[in-house]
Amino acid sequence: MPHSRIPINLPNVLTLVRIGFIPIFVVAYLFAENYYWISALIFAIAAVTDWIDGYLARRLRQSTPFGAFLDPVADKLIVVTALVLLIGHHATLTMTFAGMVIIGREIVVSALREWMAEVNRRGLVVVSWVGKVKTGFQMASIIVLLANPPSLEYPWAVVGVILLYIAVFMTLWSMITYLRAAWPTLLAGNQEVPDEDGTGK
Repeated sequence: MPHSRIPINLPNVLTLVRIGFIPIFVVAYLFAENYYWISALIFAIAAVTDWIDGYLARRLRQSTPFGAFLDPVADKLIVVTALVLLIGHHATLTMTFAGMVIIGREIVVSALREWMAEVNRRGLVVVSWVGKVKTGFQMASIIVLLANPPSLEYPWAVVGVILLYIAVFMTLWSMITYLRAAWPTLLAGNQEVPDEDGTGK
């Protein structure tokens, strides 16, 4: 029986490094309150590695099932961790509502993709341009908010909240887009649903 091991290549290593950044930026945010920019910088570096590992996987043709699984997990872990930190420190309805929407959307879309994969229709819920724009605003808002004290008395904190609510709008838009694409399959359950050419599964 062949020995199973984690496929080690540069994109996967970068994804694992991104996960390793999570406790580092958490500690920086919690214990370096006079230097919020440190945690923001660590988060920004992690966000950049997300783009780099995806680019390298395509460029070097090193895409693997393990990487395809781990990459979105790493993204969600670091974003949810950052949002939980911000919700706890800001302790406002404004931040809590935004965080709940974004985290809730991730749960819904992840469950939707799992279900669609089970019925061999995952291709209907691939990442759209709306999702990519949402991710851009989401990452930018988190970086700005992490870099500033948790108070709207600071102008850049206000900018961060505005960016976050643009991300919230895009989050809801992308979720509705995915749900609309999957809706016929969800209604059909385990029954056959027409493919794009109308022939069925």
